[in-house]
Amino acid sequence: MNAKNQPSIASLRSGDLRALARAISTVENRAPGWSDLLKTLFPHTGRARVLGLTGAPGAGKSTLVDQLAGHYRKSNRSVGIIAVDPTSPYTGGAILGDRIRMQDHFSDPGIYIRSMATRGSLGGLARTTADVSTVLDAAGRDIIMIETVGVGQDEIEIVRLADITIVILVPGMGDDVQTIKAGIMEIADIFVINKSDREGAERVEREIRTLQSLATRSDGWTPPIVKTVASEGAGVDQLAAAVSSYEAYLKKENLSLRKSVENWQERLVEMLRDVLLEKARMHLADGNLAKLATQIAEHKRDPYTLIEEIAAQAEENGTDRSSRHSG
Repeated sequence: MNAKNQPSIASLRSGDLRALARAISTVENRAPGWSDLLKTLFPHTGRARVLGLTGAPGAGKSTLVDQLAGHYRKSNRSVGIIAVDPTSPYTGGAILGDRIRMQDHFSDPGIYIRSMATRGSLGGLARTTADVSTVLDAAGRDIIMIETVGVGQDEIEIVRLADITIVILVPGMGDDVQTIKAGIMEIADIFVINKSDREGAERVEREIRTLQSLATRSDGWTPPIVKTVASEGAGVDQLAAAVSSYEAYLKKENLSLRKSVENWQERLVEMLRDVLLEKARMHLADGNLAKLATQIAEHKRDPYTLIEEIAAQAEENGTDRSSRHSG
């Protein structure tokens, strides 16, 4: 980054909330300098513990995040919350308003809350969620909690980003076993049965334990099951204790680095995919996409040859740029 931007980095690192908000907006909106900003911040990351909380809509994720944040603040740990909301099809903005639901924390500078719209991303995470997490980490937040949209079986992308993934289930929301089978079982480091004062909580717990007996995780960890009533704060201390237990297990078994390497392998592929897709889109600007789509719809061209041509052109342009730089 250039020198004039360095004071903002210092302000961000010192806990200035305005600098933090500006940095997140720069990254999220892909404003000029966003990449240089992340390059500068990355060496200052790696200290925060990233918790991913996922589960079906209506599971009480926001309430649980709210209660967990309060728990960590009691021990003077700073918290960053990223609430990933569904995108409004009309405005492109987030429509659930998690910041309204967590408004009790607004007066506490030790808790920073950011809502993000998915903007059409699959897997329950906004494309820039990982980058916003990097900014919060560099800003010195001890705990970063990412609350995902809650889209059921597609909700597995969080595992690439979170150190610890918490899957939240509730009794009485349909076929719980199918929900667990649909990929969720494999990603949970901790299970939470929220609203456990409802009838059927024991049945959900039995189903989880039955499925656990049928599959062994590669790291040897058996995800604990924690019962909570988030609206009353019940079970939150036990959930925090389960998080600490898994942290200790990762440290004891020297699994943290292995897990981080696995996550970065996935994320690097995702980042590379985004960059290549952006380059390809440059060739489809200025109405060219509509023109090509019309030709295909009218069967004047086939899409397979077209994609090969665009990919070849993007590769050729990249080679030309590399040659100029090396020269």
